Amino acid sequence: MRSASLAMLLMVLLRLSAQGNATPENHVCQVSVECYYTFNGTQRLMIRYVYNREEFLYFDSEAWGFHAVTELGRLITERLNKLNLEELGLTRAKVDSACRESYQELESLTVQRRVRPKVNVSPSKKGSSQHQHLLVCHVTDFYPGDLQVRWFLNGQEETDGVVSTNLIRNGDWTFQILVMLEMNPHAGDVYTCHVEHPSLDSPITVDWKAQSDLARSKMLTGVGGLVLGLVFLAVGVFMHRKSKKVQRGSR
Repeated sequence: MRSASLAMLLMVLLRLSAQGNATPENHVCQVSVECYYTFNGTQRLMIRYVYNREEFLYFDSEAWGFHAVTELGRLITERLNKLNLEELGLTRAKVDSACRESYQELESLTVQRRVRPKVNVSPSKKGSSQHQHLLVCHVTDFYPGDLQVRWFLNGQEETDGVVSTNLIRNGDWTFQILVMLEMNPHAGDVYTCHVEHPSLDSPITVDWKAQSDLARSKMLTGVGGLVLGLVFLAVGVFMHRKSKKVQRGSR
């Protein structure tokens, strides 16, 4: 389709050049083919012709004909539109098939592509107050960008205090997003990040359970006691070995 129309254009350009209408020593003719798609399944083909880096005419399948952009394009368009377009390989069936084949390849790479998201939930302190926190739901590495993230507290959806970043492009055809919830946790509270995405048969839910201050204090006390005990043990072993060496030296 394109080779026939391009050959015809080259013949016309050479003829114009011979007539003195175009005189550059070097002639560069380029063709750009564009397909536009609609949701109802129709395709529109645009073929743009560039001569010495300047577009001079284009073919539009929607208007079904050649259209001039410059004076040079007008001279050629008059000739082309007098021809039978089928002689140039331009038929509606070929135009439709050319765009449809390109669309099927594009669809297999993008439209039908599905990548499951990864979800991580972690707390982050906000400001100086020990009782105001942000709970962060970090959703990463998903495609397409159509995603819904909701927060639940003890099974009830939370809508107040929810803050979200814009969709972030990773540069590898995947996305990430952070959805944060302002919270004032109490012992036993269960916060849930609920993620829905086209790649999932069922939503991903990740829980975060609030611990009481007493439980955290006991845990820290226990860890501190363990570390202190190990320190005393190490010192005791060192002193015991040193005393044995002193006793051996006195003999």
